[in-house]
Amino acid sequence: MKAVVFPGQGSQYVGMVAERYQSDPFVRKIVDHADEILEFSLSNIMFEGPEESLKQTEFTQPALYVHSMAVFQIAEISPDCVAGHSLGEFSALTAAGVLSFEDGLKLVRLRGQLMQAAGELSSGGMGAIIGLEDKVVAQICDDISEESNEIVVPANYNSSGQIVISGHSNAVNLALNASKEIGAKMAIPLSVSGAFHSPLMQSAYNEFKLSLDKVSFVDAEVPVYSNVNATPSKSANELKNNVLHQLLEPVLWTQTIEQMVLDGVKEVVELGPGNVLQGLIKRIDRSLQLSGIQ
Repeated sequence: MKAVVFPGQGSQYVGMVAERYQSDPFVRKIVDHADEILEFSLSNIMFEGPEESLKQTEFTQPALYVHSMAVFQIAEISPDCVAGHSLGEFSALTAAGVLSFEDGLKLVRLRGQLMQAAGELSSGGMGAIIGLEDKVVAQICDDISEESNEIVVPANYNSSGQIVISGHSNAVNLALNASKEIGAKMAIPLSVSGAFHSPLMQSAYNEFKLSLDKVSFVDAEVPVYSNVNATPSKSANELKNNVLHQLLEPVLWTQTIEQMVLDGVKEVVELGPGNVLQGLIKRIDRSLQLSGIQ
């Protein structure tokens, strides 16, 4: 079985998909169509930056989506199942026929705007912890939340021993310090614009739900593994519900890959900028055959 996976924030770079845009008319058509839908030149930000603009969540998310979908269109791959990391789940839904390209692009653009706005409303942040067991990090978050009366939670289970935490900036820093004290190999704050995948995204959730309710989802052509439960589904209603709750819940990437392997996946192809997911997957299960198309 072959799975196709799509990356999320952190994989973007200035110049993304620019070479393919120049050489491939199919890529050019998709990217130009995205500019028309958005009514501004996202392609200019993707190709030329500046980097600070591309790093803004409201631009990062549609840029990653457009890049991934352009590559998917020319890759000529028929996957047995799909998944995406955080924002990448929208690419997975479009690849599986659940969403149209236009609806997907409008949703990720709105999602990015709402998440950026939610980040500006709250004193939130995120941090990466490497070298501790998942349950240990989860317990640290629970303890710090109780002691500080603030929120800090696991946000991304990226691979075994690599977790991102999210919440109020002070609580995140306390959790990072506590992790260092008990032997974490690394515990560092991340340069992000908000506490993604945490309860501090509630305002984004509320607004996004209103728009999501108006968008037509159809049953998937192949199973989509959702971030919130690491299980496959073809149900339009279930997939819509999952992608909404993803704003507040952790990305269960480790668990997703482990479940794929149990379900018979032998090969995973990453479509989109960079090779971040290939690196994570290699640490989760070395038996998988990995490749990527950028």
